[in-house]
Amino acid sequence: MEEDADFKIRFGSLCFITDHVGFHGTVKSSPSDFVVTEIDDHGQLVYKETDKPGYEINKVLIEPNVLAKKRKQDLQNLCFEKRNNQKVSPLTKCSDGNQNHHSGSEKEDALNDRAPKDEEKVDVLSSLLNEKTNELLNQFACEIKENWNSKTELIEQPPEFSLGRILDKNQRASLHSAVRQRFPFLITVGRNSEIFVKPNLDCKEFCHLVSEEEAFDFFKYLDAKKENSKFTFKPDANKDHRKAIHHFVNKKFGNLVETKSFPELNSNASNPNAVITVRFREKAHKYRKRSLLQSQERKVEYTAFTLRKENLEMFEAVGILAVKLGVIPSDFSYAGLKDKKAITYQAMVVRKVTPERFKNIEKEIEKKRMNVFNIRSVDGALRLGQLKGNHFDIVIRNLRSQINDSVDLRERILEGIENVKAKGFVNYYGPQRFGMGRKVHTDQIGLALLKSEMVKAVKLFLTPEDLDDPVNRAKKYFLQTEDAKGTLSLMPESRGRERALLESLHRFGLTEEGCVQAWFSLPHGMRIFYIHAYSSKIWNEAVSYRLATYGSRVVEGDLVCLDEDTDDENFTKVHLVTEEEESANTYGIHQVVLPVLGYNNQFPKNKVGQWYQEALIRDGLQTCRFKVPALKLNVPGCYRQILKRPHNLSYQLMEEQDIDVRKGDSHSSEAPLSLSVSFDLDASCYATVCLREIMKDDF
Repeated sequence: MEEDADFKIRFGSLCFITDHVGFHGTVKSSPSDFVVTEIDDHGQLVYKETDKPGYEINKVLIEPNVLAKKRKQDLQNLCFEKRNNQKVSPLTKCSDGNQNHHSGSEKEDALNDRAPKDEEKVDVLSSLLNEKTNELLNQFACEIKENWNSKTELIEQPPEFSLGRILDKNQRASLHSAVRQRFPFLITVGRNSEIFVKPNLDCKEFCHLVSEEEAFDFFKYLDAKKENSKFTFKPDANKDHRKAIHHFVNKKFGNLVETKSFPELNSNASNPNAVITVRFREKAHKYRKRSLLQSQERKVEYTAFTLRKENLEMFEAVGILAVKLGVIPSDFSYAGLKDKKAITYQAMVVRKVTPERFKNIEKEIEKKRMNVFNIRSVDGALRLGQLKGNHFDIVIRNLRSQINDSVDLRERILEGIENVKAKGFVNYYGPQRFGMGRKVHTDQIGLALLKSEMVKAVKLFLTPEDLDDPVNRAKKYFLQTEDAKGTLSLMPESRGRERALLESLHRFGLTEEGCVQAWFSLPHGMRIFYIHAYSSKIWNEAVSYRLATYGSRVVEGDLVCLDEDTDDENFTKVHLVTEEEESANTYGIHQVVLPVLGYNNQFPKNKVGQWYQEALIRDGLQTCRFKVPALKLNVPGCYRQILKRPHNLSYQLMEEQDIDVRKGDSHSSEAPLSLSVSFDLDASCYATVCLREIMKDDF
C-alpha cells in the first residue's frame, strides 16, 4: 500500500479491541492480491453471470424525480382552482384561510405525500383527527401565532407537534393539505407515516419585511404554482425595502421564481413608487402540460451490468464509461464504492443506454482495465446501500513476526485470526474512504463544504499530487493560473469529475457563487460523498476515544441498537443505557453504536457525547446543522456499530512458491510465507480494517 504519513498518524492512534501480538505483512502488493466481489441484496455473489435466470435489479419508479415534481405541480394547480371556489372560515382566533408553503429539505417529504381528493374541505381535520388531537393542534397553532405576534423569538430548535401515524397514504395527503389550509404559518412534515407540524420559519421571517396578509398571499401563490400567473407586491417607494424583498425571494426561492421591479403607473414623479412582480421560471413548467399518466408511460431504458475493474478508482471508471456511451456520470447508479488498488466486481445500472449499445464498447474499455459482463435490461436504477456486503479474497505476502520471541510465526497468525473470528474488530472507516496516499483527503473537502467555503473546497479538490502525469500537470496549472479554460485543454477526457467542475468554473468564474455552480456539475452522490467522509473521520476518532475511555464495558449513557439482524446503519431502535442497565450488564459491547454526524442524531449521554461537542467546536462547526442549502445537501446522519465480525472466514498459509505449509510438514521455517484469507463483511465494513485488527499492523 502507498506510504502516507498522515494516515500513519491517523490510524496509528486508533484502538484495537483484541489483545494478541499480531504480525507484519504486505497487503495489496498487487491488485490481484485483493479481490472484492459484491454480495447483492439477494445474498448472491456478483460474478460474470447471475445465478437466477429471471434476476432483475429491484424496481424503482421510472424517472422518480420528474414524477415527484409533476405530481406536486398537478396537485397544487388542482388545489388552487378548488380553493378559489370555496370559502374558508377560521375555527379559532389564531386561524387563517391561506395555504402554507414548505421550506428547506422537508418540502419534498411532505409534498410527495400529497394526492388530490375529489373535494378539499376545511372540516377534513375533524374527520381525520380525534377530538383530543384536534384540540391540541389548535392549541399548538395558537401558541406559535401568539409568539409571532408578541415578537418572542422561537428557541433554537423549533417546536413540533405530532399528529400521530397514519398508514393510509391518501389520508396523510388530505391531512397535510387541511393543516396547511387552516394554519398558513405552519408546515407539515412526514416521517415514516407520522405527520409532524412545525412553525414555518421562512414565513415568519418574511412577515418582518411585509405585512402578514401579504406574506400569506405570497406563500399561497408559491404553493399553487399556477401556470403563467404572476404575483405583485404592494407599491413601494422605498428602494432599500424593495431590495430586501428581492433578496429574500431570490435567496429562498430563486430556483423556482424570478423577480422584477416596474414603476407604478401614475405615481408621484418626485417620489415614484415601484411594484415588485414575481413569476415562475419557465424551466419549472417545462413538462406542466404533460399529464401524470403520460409521464409514467414515458419509457426510460435502464441497462444493468457487472463491472470488473482493476487498479482503477470507481469514479474514474464511471467517467470513462460515460464518455464511451455518450451519457453523464450521474446516469450511472451503484450499490457501493469499491477499492482502487484491487480487482473488484460490482453491479451497476446505467440509464438511457440500451444493452446493444453497451455491448459495442466492450472491446474499447478492456484497454482501460475494465470488463463488463451480464449486460441486460432492467426496470430501474440501483441505490446506494442496496447490497448485503462484500466477499474478499486476499493474499498477504512477506509475513514476518512483530517481535523477536520464541513463538512461531504460524502460531501468531493463527492466534490473530481466531481472536478476530471470536471477538470481531473495531468497525473503523478504512483509509480508502479518505483518499489514501493523497495530499488532500476527502474529509478536508467535506469540512470546507460544511463551512460553505466553496472556493476553498474547489481548490482542495483540484490540488495536485507530486506526480508528473497529465492529470496532476493540469491541476498544477490551474492552481498557478486559475485558468479553467486552459486547464480543460490539459485535463484528460476520462477525468469526468475534474472536467465537469472546470467547465462550470470556465462559465461562472472562480467566485463563491461560481464554485457553487461548479459543485452542482457533479452528481448529488459525489457531492455528499465528501461530507460523509468528514463524518466518517469524526466517527473513527470518536469510537477510538470511546474504547480508550470505557473499554468493552457497556456504560450508562451509551447508545445501543435494539434492532435484530440489522446489517446496515439504518437503525430504527436506538436506546440510551441507564444506570440500572449498566449494573445488570443488560447489553453487550456488540450492541453499542455511535452516531455518524448528521442533523437527526442524538449523542451519547456520557464523556463520548461531550467529546463529539468538543470536536465540532474544534472544527468550527458548533452551529452546523449538517445541511448545505446552497448545494441542496442534507445529511440526516445514522448510527454505526462500533464492533463487527467477519463471516465465513477461511485461510491458508502458503510458501511463496505456493506450496501449502501445514503443521507437521518438513518445510523449512525459513521459507517466506504468504497468507491467503477469504471472508465476507457486511455493507460499509472495510477489509483493510479487519486485517489491521488481525495483524495489529497499520501497514
